[in-house]
Amino acid sequence: MIYFIIEKIKDALQEDPFVTTVTEGDIFDVDLNKKTLFPLSHIIVNNAQHQGNVWEFSISILCMDVVDEGQLTDNKLDIWNTQFLVANRLLDRLNRGDLAYDNFQLVANPTLEPFTERFENSLAGWSVDFSIQVRNDMTICNDVIKTFHKTFDKTFDKTFK
Repeated sequence: MIYFIIEKIKDALQEDPFVTTVTEGDIFDVDLNKKTLFPLSHIIVNNAQHQGNVWEFSISILCMDVVDEGQLTDNKLDIWNTQFLVANRLLDRLNRGDLAYDNFQLVANPTLEPFTERFENSLAGWSVDFSIQVRNDMTICNDVIKTFHKTFDKTFDKTFK
């Protein structure tokens, strides 16, 4: 299930014209000093809550680019603009686009927070925090049937052997 969620979000981000690289997991495992990676979107799954027939996943995405400080004015506002568009398109797809049709349901209101100089090098962008619900495909019937067969096999072995 988590693999499906990450892959779908990753695919959506990779289709965006303002994204070069999409990564996931621990942000400190990504070599942020490689300028060729940017603009970069990074997916972090914060936690999951079981809610009966659905799972709710809390997800953060960092949409970022390198600030070019070599000019008279830096490009921080451009980065904030383009990376906000990346986040907005993804949230739109989750809310009412193709990702909504993949049984992802955006829960509550996402939060976007701009940042600058958050990491070693001069990066700017947006931190996007949201929760999605997905259907829980696990059924108790499968477990009951397996348990029944194990119990029956043990009883059968004791009785007839």
